Amino acid sequence: MKLFKDPLQVLLVFAKEDSQSNGFCWACEKANFRCSMARTPESALECFLEKHHDLVIIDHRHSRHFDAEALCRSIRAVNSSENTVIVAVVKRPDREEASVMPLINAGFNRRYVENANMMACYNELLQLEHGEVRAQFKLRAGNAIFTALEQSQEAVEITSEDQVIQYVNPAYESIMGYQRGELIGKEIIEVPKSEKNKPDLLETINSCIRKGKEWQGIYYAKKKNGDSIQQNVKITPVIGQGGKIRHYVSISWPLNDNNKSDKTSERVQAESQTDIQSSKHKDRRKGSLDVRSTTSRGSDGSSQRRHSSMARIHSMTIEAPITKVINIINAAQESSPMPVAEALDRVLEILRTTELYSPQLGTKDEDPHTNDLVGGLMTDGLRRLSGNEYIFSTKQPHHIPSHLITPLSLNDIPPRIAQTMENEDSWDFDIVNLEAATVKRPLTYLGLKIFSRFGVCEFLNCPEATLRSWLQVIEANYHSSNSYHNSSHAADVLHATAYFLCKERVKQSLDPIDEVAALIAATVHDVDHPGRTNSFLCNAGSELAILYNDTAVLESHHAALAFQITTRDDKCNIFKNIERNEYRTLRQAIIDMVLATEMTKHFEHVNKFVNSINKPLAALEENGVRLKNEITLLNESVKSILTSPENRILVKRMLIKCADISNPCRPQELCIEWAGRISEEYFAQTDEEKRQGLPVVMPVFDRNTCSIPKSQISFIDYFITDMFDAWDAFADLPNLMQHLDNNFKYWKGLDERKLHSLRPPPE
Repeated sequence: MKLFKDPLQVLLVFAKEDSQSNGFCWACEKANFRCSMARTPESALECFLEKHHDLVIIDHRHSRHFDAEALCRSIRAVNSSENTVIVAVVKRPDREEASVMPLINAGFNRRYVENANMMACYNELLQLEHGEVRAQFKLRAGNAIFTALEQSQEAVEITSEDQVIQYVNPAYESIMGYQRGELIGKEIIEVPKSEKNKPDLLETINSCIRKGKEWQGIYYAKKKNGDSIQQNVKITPVIGQGGKIRHYVSISWPLNDNNKSDKTSERVQAESQTDIQSSKHKDRRKGSLDVRSTTSRGSDGSSQRRHSSMARIHSMTIEAPITKVINIINAAQESSPMPVAEALDRVLEILRTTELYSPQLGTKDEDPHTNDLVGGLMTDGLRRLSGNEYIFSTKQPHHIPSHLITPLSLNDIPPRIAQTMENEDSWDFDIVNLEAATVKRPLTYLGLKIFSRFGVCEFLNCPEATLRSWLQVIEANYHSSNSYHNSSHAADVLHATAYFLCKERVKQSLDPIDEVAALIAATVHDVDHPGRTNSFLCNAGSELAILYNDTAVLESHHAALAFQITTRDDKCNIFKNIERNEYRTLRQAIIDMVLATEMTKHFEHVNKFVNSINKPLAALEENGVRLKNEITLLNESVKSILTSPENRILVKRMLIKCADISNPCRPQELCIEWAGRISEEYFAQTDEEKRQGLPVVMPVFDRNTCSIPKSQISFIDYFITDMFDAWDAFADLPNLMQHLDNNFKYWKGLDERKLHSLRPPPE
C-alpha cells in the first residue's frame, strides 16, 4: 500500500498570529505540506472534520485564549482522528521541567518547546513526517489490510517466527470449524494433522519457508470434526527487523475439484515439495489472496485472482449493470496473460469506486478559483455542528388572484415588445433587451411566442388563456431580487432550449411529447430559486435541505413546486385536458430534465452522452464511406441510436444542461452581462455566510478580492468546453463554438493584464 501519495495535511491552531505560527506556516510551505490555520477551537474542529488532517499543531502556551487540552480531547473524540498526530506547542520552562503526562492523557502525541526559528520548525515537521506521521500511515494501512483479511473468503492464518498462531480470519473458522479462541497462542504442532499427507511433506514445507522462500502446493488439513479437506496452500515468510523472519502468513482455499484422484494429488504434492516458485509464477493469478499484494501489490505489482471470493458474485441472478461489467472482466481474467490480468485488476479497482464520472483535480494545476467554483457547484455543503442554524424556510408559492391576471394573448402583445422578439429564433437574440422592454417580465411574453411556435397548446389541448395564466404565475414565483436566478435567466434557458430543439439531429431524436416536456422544464427549472446554492442551504440547515435530505435540494424543490403551482388551480392547469398516461410520461420527463440541471452529476451526464451517443454515431459515420451501397442500413442504425428510449433521455438531459449554462457561448456582451450577474449573486452569498457565521462555500467569491475573469476561465475550462464540444458534435453548433472561443480569449486577455473586473478600463 503506497504511503504519502498526497502532500501532508497540516492544521495549525493558534489564537493569534505570532512568530511561532509564522514559523510553522513557512515550514509547511517549504515542505510542500497543505496548511490550514484556525484561530478558535470551534473553527479548528470544523476544519478537522472537513479535511481530516494528518498532523495538528495546537498552541498550548496561552490558556487565556483557549483550552488546548480540551480541544485535543474533542479532536480525539472524532473517529477519524485515530491516526492523526497531534503536537502541543508549549512554553520554554522557567525553572523545572513539567511532566508530559497531562498532554499524553489529553491525546497529544508529542510536545514542541516554543522556538520560532524557521529552520527549527522545518526540522520538527520533517522529523514528524518521517517518524510519528509515517508510523500512523502504516497503522492506518494495517487497519485496512486486516479489514480485507476479515472479509476475505480464503482462510488466512498468521503465526509468529516460532510458529505460534497469532491470527486466523473468519473464513478460517468457517472452513476448519475452530473458534478463534481455540487456536490463538497455540503452536502449529499442537493442531491435529491429517494422515493423508505424505510423511515428509511437513518437513519439506518447513525447510522451504525457514529459508525465507514462499511455498505453494496441495495440502490436506484436518478440520475440528476430524474430516480431512484438500486445499491449495500458500505460505509466505514475512521478513521484519534485522532481516529476520518475524511471521508466517498461510492462505488456503479448498480445491475446486474435490473428486481429484489421490494419485493426482500425490503427483502435485511431489512437485510442491521442492522450491517450485519459478514454475508457478504464471499460475499465481489463479490462486487466492496474496497478502503481499493486499498490502503493497507485491514487489512485482502482481494482484491475485480470487476464485472462491468471487464465486458468489458470479452466481448472482439479479445484477446491476456495473456488476455485470465487473463479472465480465473477472471472467476475461481467467484466460488472460499476467500483464493483461494485472491491468484488468486496476480497471476493477476504478470501477468499484463510488463516483465513476467525477474527475479529481490534480494537485499540480489546482487553483483556488477552480476549487471554489467546483466545490460550490458540485457538493451539498459541510454540515455545521453548532446549533446556530440559519433557517431558510419553504415559503408558500406566490399566487396571483384571478382578477389581476393580465388578459394577454399573442395578438395583444404590445408592438414594442413584439418587435424586440422578432428574432427570437436566432441564437444571438438579446434577452436583456426583452427584460427591459417587459419591465422584468420576459418569461411570460417569450413563453407565449415560443410555446405558440411549437404548438404546445394544441398538444396539451389547453386554451391560450390557461397557458398565459400558467406563465404569469410561474414567472411570479421567480425572485426578481436575484441578480442571476430570476425569470430573465429562465427566459434565456427557454430560448436556448427552443433553439436546440430546432436542430436537425435533435429533431430526429425527440418526439413531440419530448419537445413539450423540454420547453416546460426550461420554463420552471429554477422557479422560486432563493439566489443561494445547495451547499449554502445545507450548511444553513434550511427547511428545504431538511425536506430533501441535503440531496439535489433546489432542483427537487423547483420540480415539486412547479407541479404544485400548475395543478392547484384549473385556471392555470395546462395539464388538465391530457390523458392520464400521457400526463405521467410528460411529468416524468419534466422532473428528469429539471433534476439533470443539478451540477453534482454533471460529468456523469456528459460521459454517458458521449459514450452512448457520440461515439457510436462517430463509428457509424466512419463506416459510412464503406457502406455507400448500404445507405439504408446506415440510416437505420443511426435512427436506432438516436431514438432508443435510453438515449432520448440522455439527449434531453444534455439539451437542458447546455441551455442552462450556455452563457459563455452567447455573444460577448451577453456573456459579460451574465458573468457579472452570477458573480454578484455569489458575492451576496459570501457576504451572508460571513454575517451568519456559516462556512464560506466559495471563498474566492469575495467582492473585494475576486477576479471575475479567473472565475470565468475556470468555469469554461472545467465545465463548459468538454460539454459543448460533445453537444456541438451532436447538434452542429459552429456559431456557439465561435462565441465560446471569443469569450474565452476575452477573459484570458483581462486575466493576463491582471484585471479583476468585467471590462478593461476606458483608454
